[in-house]
Amino acid sequence: MGNFYLDKENYLVYKELHQIGFLYLRSGGLEVTLKSLLKERRSAILEKWYHLLLDTYPSMTSKYLKKQKDRFLNPVAYEFREAMGGIYQALLQDVDDSELIFLLDRIVRIRAVQDFAPSEAIGFVFSLKRAIREELGKDVGKNGLANELLDFESKIDRLSLLAFDVYVRCREQLYEIRIKDIKNKISGLLKATGLVYEIEQEELKFKGDKVFI
Repeated sequence: MGNFYLDKENYLVYKELHQIGFLYLRSGGLEVTLKSLLKERRSAILEKWYHLLLDTYPSMTSKYLKKQKDRFLNPVAYEFREAMGGIYQALLQDVDDSELIFLLDRIVRIRAVQDFAPSEAIGFVFSLKRAIREELGKDVGKNGLANELLDFESKIDRLSLLAFDVYVRCREQLYEIRIKDIKNKISGLLKATGLVYEIEQEELKFKGDKVFI
């Protein structure tokens, strides 16, 4: 294949196209899609989204999570980054819900045991909309991609419903663990005071409902 040369004018056009990201050339014209921009600006959007998530924590915690890059010294931040990158890619590829649920669980499970209201625990999902609009707002308007953006945001809305389901399941599991722990403590206390023996004797006398501890 021979060398490919551009004159000064065409080089400037090419440089501009490279900066805004492009999908393909067709019939001598340029067609830009939201998906092409989302792929082109992936790193910047993910970084914005990640920082929006960390900003939901108290100031000192947020600073630490942002500053400490070591995955072993800061496993929570590492888990957030990995899961968010996977979610972003999954949205672009239209994967099955099972994959999205698995990725959401990596984040929601952590936030479900922290001091967050349900809306706050899953609110990071909606922050992706803000990150995208801040990064791509001008390009969306310039290229007439408002409808494509709305379609993509509808995917994010649905993602939030999946996140809520994950949150509810995590909280149910947490309550089950706490109830089991309480039962074990009560059982131990009753055994220590000899009350379990008395209850067992009562069960032998009466054939009614048994008492479970």
